Amino acid sequence: MARAGDISQFGDVFEPDEAQEPILARGMRDALQEWLEEIWAEADLAAVGISARRRALFDGKPGVGKTTLAHHLAARLGLPMLAVRPERVISKYVGETGERLGRLFDLASNADDPIVLFIDEFDALSRQRRRSEQASDDSRNEEVNTLLQRIEQHEGFIIAATNYGAHIDQAIWRRFDIHLTLELPGQRERELIVARYLAPFGLPADALRALGESLETASPALIRKLCEGLKRQFVLGPKLGYDMTRDATIARTLATIHPHPDVGKPRLWSHGENDSAVRALPWPIRRADEIAANAAPADGAPGAPDNVVRLR
Repeated sequence: MARAGDISQFGDVFEPDEAQEPILARGMRDALQEWLEEIWAEADLAAVGISARRRALFDGKPGVGKTTLAHHLAARLGLPMLAVRPERVISKYVGETGERLGRLFDLASNADDPIVLFIDEFDALSRQRRRSEQASDDSRNEEVNTLLQRIEQHEGFIIAATNYGAHIDQAIWRRFDIHLTLELPGQRERELIVARYLAPFGLPADALRALGESLETASPALIRKLCEGLKRQFVLGPKLGYDMTRDATIARTLATIHPHPDVGKPRLWSHGENDSAVRALPWPIRRADEIAANAAPADGAPGAPDNVVRLR
């Protein structure tokens, strides 16, 4: 969707109605709810001499859901989100990156067309400045200085995300009012993520619990890929004449999906189709509405709200 001044030249615009509720542990959910409450209470805060915070920095391992969370927050504010793509800002030519940053923030500052800026891979733009030893150092330092100034001047919402918080320039780090580290999901969160992305299929509670245990250290992105990989096998396998027995289907799915090396290998990938969680899977996997009443609650059903963000 094109916007005033064509801000979409710098990234992808996500509208509020496209957002999905993230599945989070209670501590993270409470921190985010508090931030939204203070934004909505801006006038009350002003009366006691403080302002609502508008800049947040998310850090965490790859695939933990930083983009999903930022989009959800933007949606709760009723605003679209621009997911800035660093390759559309960074230039190999001296001085051009700073100019692009200026244009980006100028467009994002349009009060008649407000938008949340989400800058992923933020460390690519904000690496720590260093003593100049060559022209490239001078250029990099100038870019970071420009970014620092524009962040300070920007009155809208900025959410930055990085996998490498230690690489970010200290002065820029300090300009963010909120710092949140997104952790890998716990057991209950893993079960809910499986329930969400395996739908319209589902698992009985005991099988879902076992699968969640086998996915310890898995990121939400990896769990989603696993569930979507299984569903592709359910649809395409029979068309291609594949062996649709449980072990063969699981083996094919795991063969094409691999965890990120920085996150660690969940047990399921170590044991494969021989894992005890696979042995506990009912086969074929049925649709959720066919499962007995002892099945774990689907995302959004009674029993799930402690882990699913419900931000008003």
